[in-house]
Order: sequence, then structure tokens, then C-alpha cells
Amino acid sequence: MSDVAASGLFDRAIRRITAVWRDMAAGVAKEADESVAAQMRACLDARGGEVSARNRAAKLAETYLGLNDIERLEFLRVLSSFDSDHESAIRAFESLQSARDPAERAAAQAEMRRVLEPPRIRLLTQFTAIPDGMKFLVDVRAFLNSARGADKMLAALESDLRGLLASWFDVGFLELRRIDWTSPAALLEKLVGYEAVHEIRSWRDLKNRLDSDRRCYAFFHPRMPDEPLIFVEVALVKGLADSVQRLLDQKAPVLDPGQTDTAIFYSISNCQQGLAGISFGNFLIKRVVDVLSGEFRNLKAFATLSPMPGFRRWLDEQLAEAHSDLLTEEEAADLRSALSAHTEDPPGGAAALAGILARRGWHRDAALLKTTEPVLTRLGARYLLREGRGTRALDPVAHFHLANGARVERVNMLADTAEKGVKESATMMVNYLYDPARIEAFHEEYAGEGKRNASAAVRKLARD
Repeated sequence: MSDVAASGLFDRAIRRITAVWRDMAAGVAKEADESVAAQMRACLDARGGEVSARNRAAKLAETYLGLNDIERLEFLRVLSSFDSDHESAIRAFESLQSARDPAERAAAQAEMRRVLEPPRIRLLTQFTAIPDGMKFLVDVRAFLNSARGADKMLAALESDLRGLLASWFDVGFLELRRIDWTSPAALLEKLVGYEAVHEIRSWRDLKNRLDSDRRCYAFFHPRMPDEPLIFVEVALVKGLADSVQRLLDQKAPVLDPGQTDTAIFYSISNCQQGLAGISFGNFLIKRVVDVLSGEFRNLKAFATLSPMPGFRRWLDEQLAEAHSDLLTEEEAADLRSALSAHTEDPPGGAAALAGILARRGWHRDAALLKTTEPVLTRLGARYLLREGRGTRALDPVAHFHLANGARVERVNMLADTAEKGVKESATMMVNYLYDPARIEAFHEEYAGEGKRNASAAVRKLARD
């Protein structure tokens, strides 16, 4: 459903945008030279005032959308060639070197900044004046990131565009909006297409996620009012949720939000690939905590039910290398004994755990699960709290939440028994707890010294 919805929306949006741009472009006088470079020069010359400038930008955008991927790359290479003038930069640098007092240095530095700014930045900025121009630039950056390869000129263009988007999409410009079942159908369709954590399988599934004991909030930009940038799905429940399947069960009774005590953030999805690296998630969670705290005084805890997407990859590497400190002797013996019920000559040590995890449906075998659960939860806690690159947690989701000021509260076995959950995290999910009184302190401790805050139970697991 997601792919179909996203594809249909994209096709309709492109048709609508190009029709508007085509009408605007019709007002541009036909030039003798209609090459892409000539169109770009005409945009930079800005002849005929603001209306003509917008029409030329619309025509250029329409040209881009009419190209295939190879032609678009060439279009962007031409755009990247509108760089700052080398000779002017040298002269400005020489003037700065010869400046004799603070006033002359200030003037020389201002001139140097001016000449170093490439004309392509002015051209990129012109696109923001046309309808859906901001979305056009976001999509251009998405394409650049996926297709530019090692091309240094395209890398420079992407860097310029990223800088512009980072300033235009500062969180101070964003609007937080709640999405519910009464929201426009086109927006609900986009929610389905953009969901990246737990696929929305039907309209009934979507309606369940937007019921009275659920909340969905998204950030929007005023120049992209119909396009969510990032959204979070929240379940209002009693106690910490420990299973995403139960959380999303469409047959489960709807709770009275006023009788719940915990808000569970169970899915956060970035919607615009062209805004990769421009973070909104930390601001989104804090804003939603504030909103929910104001709406429901009965809420005592704000937590997530989050995946561990890198756990099995890390664990498989450890098992392949048969690290001596991975399992205790008692764990290795218990795992070998459990596996012996399924094979005549089971391997020992780390290979026993690898053999169990390789069995299809191992998590549905009561005997295998009884033996593997304490081992996997211990290794999961170790992975979250001890494994990393420098001071950064190895797991990307753990890094995200720890950097945002959460603490690791609980590791849950059988929390995600879908195929993806078994494959990526051996069915485990994590509750990250957001304590409004300690978010900033935990953020500073992780950002400054790499301290990973966790509950006493998880810390004990990681040390065992």
C-alpha cells in the first residue's frame, strides 16, 4: 500500500506543479540560445523585474523535471559550474592581506565574502519564489545525494544547497501540527507512504493509529504546507509497552486517554530525503512531550518502543569471530544443550547461539526461547551501553535517543516478532525514557563525555 500511495501522490504532484510552471514559463520570451546554460545565465541577469525572474526560474525547473536521470546530472553539473570567480577571489584576498587597520580589514573581509559566494547560490534561491519551489529544491538535493558519486563539483553544489536548506528549515520556522482521521485525505495518504518504521498496511490500520488513544504529530514548513517533514506516532497506554504487535493490534480495546499514564513514541519517520542531515527529531520529541503534558495531566512517563536495527549485524560479527568474552561457560553449555534437541551433534560455544538464531522460528520454540532470552537480553544491554565508535553508541537509534536526552530504561524480548524484527534485532526492542526534568542534563552528559544513561536493571545486565 505504501509504494502505491507514494507513487500515485508523486505523479499527481508532478503533474500539478509542471502545469503551473508551464503557465508561468509561457510568459518568457523565446531566446535565440535555449540551452540550459543560457537559461541559467538569463535567470542570473534578472532582466525584466521580479515577475520575469520567477517565470524564468519556473521554466528552468520545468526543464529539469522533463529530463531523465542522466540528463538531470548534466543539468546539475552545468549549475555547479556557476562558481565564484577565481581572479576576483585572489584580488580580494590580496586586499585583505594589505589591509592596514580594523576598518580596512572589515571592508576587505566583507568584499571577500561577497566574491566567494558562487552565483549558483543566487540561482538556487530564485527557485524559492515559484510555487512549490522549496519542495523542488528539497527533491533536487535528494537526487544529488543519491546520484552524484565522487564528482567534486556536484559535491560543492550539494554543500551549498544543504547550507541553504539548513537555514531555511531552522526549527524556529517550523509548525507543529496534529494529524488525525479528519485531516485531508491527501495528507493521510502521504502518512502511509512516508511511514518508515512500521508499515501501515491498510486504511483500517491507519485509522487505528489515529484513534482517540493515539496521537500523531508532524513538523511542517510554511513554504511546504502540505508536506510533512517528520512525524511521530504516539500511543497513550498504561505502563511501558513491551510489544509493538500488541501496541498496533487493531482488535485491542480503545483506552480512555484520561485513564492512561504513559505516552509511548513508537514510530518516528523522516519524510524528505532531501533534508537528510538536517535534524528535527530531537525538537519534535521535546515539543510533543510539552503538548501532551499540557493536554493530559495524568501522564507520568514519556518513553519510546524503539527497534535495535544494528543488533543482529553486530552479534553475527561477534559470533563469526567467536569472541571469548561473548558467552559465559554456563551460557555456552545451556545453549548447546538446548540445541541438542534439534541436532545430533550440536556445536559448542558461540556457534551454539549462531545455530539457534539460524533456525527459522526459533523464537516460537519455548525451550529454545527459555535458554536464549537471558543471553540475548544481556548481550542487547551490552550492545546498547558498551559498544560504540568513540563516545558514540554503535546502534543508530540508541545514538539518536541518547543524544536527545533519553535514558535506556528496559530491553524487551519478543517485542517485535515480525520478520524484520527477528532478522535485525532478534525480536528485541528498547524503551528509552524521556524525563522532562533530566532531558537537558542527559543530553549534555552524552554529548560531552559519551555517558549513556540507563536504568539500574539495564546497567546490571550490561555488566554481567
